[in-house]
Amino acid sequence: MRSSGDGTAVGGPYPLHGGGTDHSPSRPMAVQGSGDAASGHERIGYRGPTACAAAGITYRQLDYWARTGLVEPSVRAAGGSGTQRLYSFRDVVVLKIVKRFLDTGVSLQNIRTTVQHLRERGFQDLERMTLMSDGATVYECTSPGEVHELLQGGQGVFGIAVGVVWRDVEAALSQLHGERIDTGETLIGHNPADELARRRNKAV
Repeated sequence: MRSSGDGTAVGGPYPLHGGGTDHSPSRPMAVQGSGDAASGHERIGYRGPTACAAAGITYRQLDYWARTGLVEPSVRAAGGSGTQRLYSFRDVVVLKIVKRFLDTGVSLQNIRTTVQHLRERGFQDLERMTLMSDGATVYECTSPGEVHELLQGGQGVFGIAVGVVWRDVEAALSQLHGERIDTGETLIGHNPADELARRRNKAV
């Protein structure tokens, strides 16, 4: 996928939509090759503060991106007083990708186009994807050969290996609280510091 400076997607050497595949926005957000891990993520939601901690953003950013439709919570939107947004694992991955693009100077308009097309794609093969940008244009690469070709052309100057972001978010969320989508049960994350304290107490 290549997004132009006016925020619209245009054809390019790395089109987001592959031939012969249905990429309807209603397509389930399944990640190929993730197996049980992906199905496990689908059952857990994360509140705003947890999503912020895992993505490395401020709550003000989270709130602004949700209100402007850049990254909205796909599990539960804020629906009045006392209702808290609930983000999916993939939402948090996208939040972290958006943060990295903003930090490197990519325009919010181009980021918005990228996020929209990732959603329309259904996030297939997300873990194997590399997003690259020259600051004005965002490209999607799904193989080392495509990354090499883009670099040879002198266009790509910054890349995000989405699989790395995926694993970073997974590690961060494993130490934070989640919520079961079906029952609302709070899931306590594993904190290595707590485990170390328990072991010390046993040794005393």
